[in-house]
Amino acid sequence: MNCGYVALIGRPNVGKSTLMNHLLRQKISITSRKPQTTRHSIVGISTNQKGQAIYMDTPGMHQNEKKALNRYLNQTADTTLFGVDVVVWLIDGLVWQDYDKVIFKKLERANLPVILVVNKVDRIKNKEEIFAFFDDAKKKYPFKELVPVSALKRINLKSLEEVIFSLLPENDLIYPADQITDRPTRFLAAEIVREKLTRRLGDELPYALTVEIERYEEQKSIVKIYATILVERDSQKNIVIGKQGEMLKKVGTNARIDIEKLIGQKVYLQLWVKVKKGWSDSERALKSLGFEY
Repeated sequence: MNCGYVALIGRPNVGKSTLMNHLLRQKISITSRKPQTTRHSIVGISTNQKGQAIYMDTPGMHQNEKKALNRYLNQTADTTLFGVDVVVWLIDGLVWQDYDKVIFKKLERANLPVILVVNKVDRIKNKEEIFAFFDDAKKKYPFKELVPVSALKRINLKSLEEVIFSLLPENDLIYPADQITDRPTRFLAAEIVREKLTRRLGDELPYALTVEIERYEEQKSIVKIYATILVERDSQKNIVIGKQGEMLKKVGTNARIDIEKLIGQKVYLQLWVKVKKGWSDSERALKSLGFEY
């Protein structure tokens, strides 16, 4: 059987989390239109008759490292390149960006088989442009394969999956065949809450926002989850709570429904909002909140 680790890399908001969720045929990584939704390296495990692909969904690689959180996101994406067997570099559009030069250098240092995947091809009317772009890409880097897909509409994902498994080394299964991720349920619950905040608030959402599970209690007929939403300023707290608490109620309801789907059990979810000034630029605060390199 072919079995190994696959790093999904690329700039923020190119569709890495959506791609992994569809490859797994189950939602593990949270998604939104807001860049840098993914903050942790999320492991998703796909097992079939060919073997096992262990996908590493990484934060988007970007140039801005002004805050400790930004540095953490870049470091997490970089370290994922070491210890994997295959790299899937996801881009959207047919134009190279300035930061792609940095990614090329990182790939050269890692010296791994790389698949270049152009996402959102359903938006490209002239398909000849894709072939021209691939010809140019071959001159820039010795990619093992170049695959056009639409992660959201599941176009050409089967072909991509076949290419990925063909490049994985022969090996025994690393995880049990029925395991989907290595992350605990309380972590996934926190991520679901953050996703609902991201989607509900849109451009109003404070970038310096995170979710911490204070208590996770499994009982016979219900799971009780107590979570704190951390922001950096009082004005941000007011945005998250909303008028007469309506925003927080909607976020809580939407998150509870998704968590119940995830664990297959009734959930009681309690949310609080607290101000923790400067948490996104404090190495100590990041570590206490579970942001580990």
